[in-house]
Formats: sequence, C-alpha cells, structure tokens
Amino acid sequence: MAKIKQALISVSEKGGVVEFAKFLSSAGVKILSTGGTAKSLREAGIPVRDVSEYTGFPEMLDGRLKTLHPKIHGGLLAKRDNKNHIEDMVKHGIEQIDMVVVNLYPFEKTVSKPDVTFSEAIENIDIGGPAMLRAAAKNFQDVAVVVDPADYETIKKEMEAGKGELSYKTKLALAKKVFKHTSRYDTLIAEYLTKVVG
Repeated sequence: MAKIKQALISVSEKGGVVEFAKFLSSAGVKILSTGGTAKSLREAGIPVRDVSEYTGFPEMLDGRLKTLHPKIHGGLLAKRDNKNHIEDMVKHGIEQIDMVVVNLYPFEKTVSKPDVTFSEAIENIDIGGPAMLRAAAKNFQDVAVVVDPADYETIKKEMEAGKGELSYKTKLALAKKVFKHTSRYDTLIAEYLTKVVG
C-alpha cells in the first residue's frame, strides 16, 4: 500500500464531491480537475490544478476532449513497482495519479426524457470518463478508483485510519464496482441505439 498523494476529480453528479475533496486536500492530496468540477471546487476554496494546465493541452472539441492524454493515462496505468514504467514517467514528465473520482455523463437520465433528441443522447455518451475509470480499475493495486458517491464516506474513514492509505481489499472492491458500472453504461447505450436506429 502507498499513501494517496494526487487525485483526479471529474464528476457529472456533484453531490458530496466538495466535502470529499476538502477532506482529500486537508490530508495533503493534490487535486487535478476539469471544467465544472474544477469550478465548484475552487468556489469552495479548495486548491485545484486544471488538467489542461498539467497536460499542456486545452479542453477542446466543445468539451469532448479533456482527459484523453498520455500524461493522464500514463499516471493511471504505470505500475509503481515496474522500473521501466517509472523511467518512462520521469522521461516524459508524467506524474502518478493515485486516485480517480469520476462519474459519467448522465446517459440513462438523458434518454429517459420524453423529448430527448438523438443528438442530445449522443452528446451524453461519456468517452474520457470510462477510459479513466477502466485504466484506474485495471491498475487498482496502485490507483483507487471511485465511481459511486456513496463510497466517499467509507473511503474517508479508511484513509483517516490508514494515514492516507487504502487497503488492497478496498481498492479491489472499488475496481469491481467500476467494471460493473461501465458494463451497464455501455449496455444502456447499445440498447438505446438499437431501439432508436435499429
């Protein structure tokens, strides 16, 4: 186990995230964020570094492109006990990201609206979010991945008890939840497209 030193927070459902980010910041965790999430955290007085500042690339394509960058995914996928991975990170200026707090564009909620347009539904298909969740979940030994706001309080308590660390068991449980979540998300999209276009 290792202490969580940097977290990336980018959420559509913002309930509880300010309080959770305040806890992380007070525990010495640096916070990377994007768009509306970064704005909410800053307004609450939480120090935040924009992902675009870290990667050197602005958010673009009307927000479609924010986190799909080697400096993000390298920080998530690098195995901390792999010498070659660490050397690559140093060579390319990639920082470790030890926690990802992400929930996805509200596709299900969007398509349940009776007047939803096809283009509106398509714009609510999240790309960067699932990519980060899956990368972090694949590397769960080194990265805590949080997709469910209901887990904020449990994680907070364990980090307090563990001096900034989370157990292997907790990280594995969080990763399992992510793959279930992204699987369901993709199924909803496939079912919607089949129904509407098929």
